[in-house]
Amino acid sequence: MPIVDLGGAERWTNYHGTGTAERAPRFALRSGDAERGRDELAAAARDVQDWLNAALGEGRRVRPLGAGWSPSNINIASDAWLLHTRRFNRCFRIRPDDLRPGSGADPAALMLVECGALVDEVSDKLEGQGRSLWTSGAGNGQTFAGACATGTHGSMVERGGIQDHLRAVQLVTPGGIYWIEPAAGVMNDAFIAATGSTALRDDEIFAAAQLGVGALGVVTAMVVDSVPKFLVRPIQNLRRVERAALDWLAAGDFRRFSATYALDRDPAFVQMIVNPYKPFTRPAMLRFLYAEPWRADYPRATAGELGAGYDALSLLGGLLDDYPWARGALLQYAMRLGYAAGPDVDDPPVYGSWGEGLDTHRPLANLFNASVTIDRADLAYAFELICAAYARHGGSTVVTLRFMKQAQGLLAPARFPDNAVIDFDGPRSARTAEAYARVVDLLDAEGIAFTRHWGKSCQLDAARVCTDYGEDYRRWRAARDRLLPDPAHRALFGSAVLDGLGLTDG
Repeated sequence: MPIVDLGGAERWTNYHGTGTAERAPRFALRSGDAERGRDELAAAARDVQDWLNAALGEGRRVRPLGAGWSPSNINIASDAWLLHTRRFNRCFRIRPDDLRPGSGADPAALMLVECGALVDEVSDKLEGQGRSLWTSGAGNGQTFAGACATGTHGSMVERGGIQDHLRAVQLVTPGGIYWIEPAAGVMNDAFIAATGSTALRDDEIFAAAQLGVGALGVVTAMVVDSVPKFLVRPIQNLRRVERAALDWLAAGDFRRFSATYALDRDPAFVQMIVNPYKPFTRPAMLRFLYAEPWRADYPRATAGELGAGYDALSLLGGLLDDYPWARGALLQYAMRLGYAAGPDVDDPPVYGSWGEGLDTHRPLANLFNASVTIDRADLAYAFELICAAYARHGGSTVVTLRFMKQAQGLLAPARFPDNAVIDFDGPRSARTAEAYARVVDLLDAEGIAFTRHWGKSCQLDAARVCTDYGEDYRRWRAARDRLLPDPAHRALFGSAVLDGLGLTDG
């Protein structure tokens, strides 16, 4: 299972075609055939550490790449050595005698996951064992490690981000191979030693490693937690939403919102996609998921029948730029065309597992992808202001609203006790980027606290990261410096983007 030199310094483009690394020597980490996961991790980690020290000796920076999913340039590093991890993707069960005595962990709930495994692959493996992830992003084409590293937000109203699933992380630096866990510990010392790692049970370092933004080292493996498998029933419809409904959402009265626009039940997931041009006049696309106990005899449905998929707006990019006077009407047409196909209240119910309701986007060239996360309590005041500013300055995407609890990890964007995540996803254009910048300026002018998704167009710098994350940012940097005490090692994992965010030393 050596690291394979893919040869040459070539151009690499991310999955959605929104960023390119020039003159990048490429390498690949590939799974072996060891029977036990701990043995495979020991060999892989040694190879990765040797590769890191070779890069250091050559004066090159490094960038691990999974699925290349992030539309931002967070994973772009020209002239760096690129390590493709996508084929290092095996998953292993954990035995009861692998756990640390007194940990209280359930071995049936845990799985050892190599860093290149996709969210989709992890979900499928768990569901085959009668288990499930409890949240994830709208798609499932990211590697699990990459989704955690960028703070991919979930959308379950009582859950946080995807990194909340992590119980342990194997992290490789030039100076060490570390098995990082909370202070209470999860895996026993014999297991950790067999992975070739040094045990590092430390709450602060674990909270940093849960969401490392690729700046702490190479994550080679994770222990992922799960819940018993469950069903979801989706409801998806177009409804005109009253302004008063924002007050219900801001207060967390999801039951009242659901009863008004879908079912009189507590929803597990609430999403509202609005046309920022007259958001309370034109119908919004509403999506609800209702969790139900697992039963094996439910009628199977396709991802499309379950309402998955968010790609319709990519078809209208040229029209939205060419005919700015018609943006509102064209956006509404796209919403009717692409987002209203899911089952409504009066349709026969359809059901699926959590994983079955997710889909992998096809690559979306010319994608604009940005978001802000605010305290849910600010929603009623902020949302209409945001839509008005975005429309006034020519934004050419819909505006999507979802909800989640505070996420784990020191640099988690969902850092408020209750969060409203507002996404601006659709065709890329200069007008749309300018409109998003004006939204950010407006929030600052109004004194509304917010954060931005690390994997999207975030328009951040080090000063702003320090302001947004405050003491947690200082704690993250302190944890980084303990893991990487040598400034040369910190610089090794950097890039122009990460240096500019104050996460690495350039």
